[in-house]
Amino acid sequence: MKDAGLPRRKTRRTACREEAAFLDLLRTTDVLSYRPAQVLKTADLSATQYNVLRILRGAPEGLTCGEVANRMITRDPDITRLLDRLEKRALIARCRGAKDRRMVLTRITPEGLALLARLDRPVQEAHRRQLGHLGRERLRALSELLGACRSRAG
Repeated sequence: MKDAGLPRRKTRRTACREEAAFLDLLRTTDVLSYRPAQVLKTADLSATQYNVLRILRGAPEGLTCGEVANRMITRDPDITRLLDRLEKRALIARCRGAKDRRMVLTRITPEGLALLARLDRPVQEAHRRQLGHLGRERLRALSELLGACRSRAG
């Protein structure tokens, strides 16, 4: 006999430890992404665009579109359009290679470097406010654990 007037209890599947950890990572990523995104918003940049500018700052000789895509934190299937938007804002420049005219190199412009220089401190402050309470040792341990996760994820 069924309990006609009683509300049904929702049963929740118990996740395995790995799934629970994965869900915690997703939740944490969402929470931690907010403050830096707010800083980038002041410069009308997305996190992906910021990532491209940082990659190019570290490669003053320039990179091909494919090399930029390989170094991205998150994969963007339309890297060409992303680069087009940054080029339109004069934050990057693309030019043909001197040795191989088929190769197009992307470089950060002085305007792109200036924008990153303005954003460096506020972005770092956002990260410090969010994670600084963990302390140096716990941050190192966290980075090691996350690195171990990435190395086995492929």
